[in-house]
Amino acid sequence: MERAEVEFGDLTVLVGPQATGKSIFLQFLKLIVDAGAVLDHLKRHGLRWDRQIGDFLDVYLGEGMRGVWNEGQSQVLFQGNALDLNGLIARQKRDKRETLFFIPAQRVLTLGKGWPRPFTDYSPGDPFTVRDFSEKIRVLVESGIGHEESLFPQTRRLKEATRRLLLQTVFSSFGLRIDKHGAQKRLVLRSENSESLPFMVWSAGQREFVPLLLGFYWLLPPARVACRGDIQWVVIEELEMGLHPRAISVVLLLVMDLISRGYRVCVSTHSPHVLDVVWAIRVFQQHQADPRKLLDLFDVRPTPSMRSMAETVLAKEARVYYFDPTSRQSRDISGLDPSADDVSEAGWGGLAEFSGRVADAVADVVAQARG
Repeated sequence: MERAEVEFGDLTVLVGPQATGKSIFLQFLKLIVDAGAVLDHLKRHGLRWDRQIGDFLDVYLGEGMRGVWNEGQSQVLFQGNALDLNGLIARQKRDKRETLFFIPAQRVLTLGKGWPRPFTDYSPGDPFTVRDFSEKIRVLVESGIGHEESLFPQTRRLKEATRRLLLQTVFSSFGLRIDKHGAQKRLVLRSENSESLPFMVWSAGQREFVPLLLGFYWLLPPARVACRGDIQWVVIEELEMGLHPRAISVVLLLVMDLISRGYRVCVSTHSPHVLDVVWAIRVFQQHQADPRKLLDLFDVRPTPSMRSMAETVLAKEARVYYFDPTSRQSRDISGLDPSADDVSEAGWGGLAEFSGRVADAVADVVAQARG
């Protein structure tokens, strides 16, 4: 990607093929808004870069990533201001508050043998966002919700409708529990007859979803507070990984919960399911639809709390950007207009393109057969 220009909404969705720069873009966003917290965390764990940009990028983005930055050519602008990367990585006095929570695509790596891995359990060349997320959910489980044997379902966490749908689509009536194997704690799935399933026999979707669930727990405090501390931004990479479309719908309900609480959410995805929902939201907004129509998409009852969430979401702005591998630039396709002249928008960044071709081919064959 040579140029990516994004104007963030309350929900911002990035789409495009693999290796087009979406993850690098989002990791730079984390670095820009949380520079002090990132640098402090790296230094506290003994990681050094001697003010060398290449060494720093290998530490922050992961080993071998120094080539993404060309001194004198690469530039990052945020809110109209150019980022001085040399000055940033050498800065001594800085605000250490964290304002962006990052849930990486590689989150399945965080559970290791069935328990969240500490920051120091990773190689120095592993991406910071993976190590940091893993450390956060480890602390959450060990010193927060870890005092409760049952991690899911919990009546104090997540809305009732969301818990019910997760039981149906992800957990298949199993509960998520903390168990002990010898002297070591581990996460297990436990059935009603108390049979425990360790991490290694979980389905791929369950392995992918449990770290994501713990990330949502971190962001959705059970107390009467909408948000977590100073956190204003949430990044979720590839929220659909390993999940059936019905489960993706439930994750999108959780995303809407984040948005309704005032978080600014950025999502990268390869799932047309995500853009289907964003498209529906835009149409509902244009036609001032009853918020219950949004809840109908997810087959949930319009309880007061769910209706309030839907009303808030319909008042928010969603933006969608396609990272185009041909032009090597980002394209604003927020209109999601299937009849747009821009094929990137009409095909929703490639996610709806194949379905459109299938529909055209089937319609043509049926027409010829009848003709």
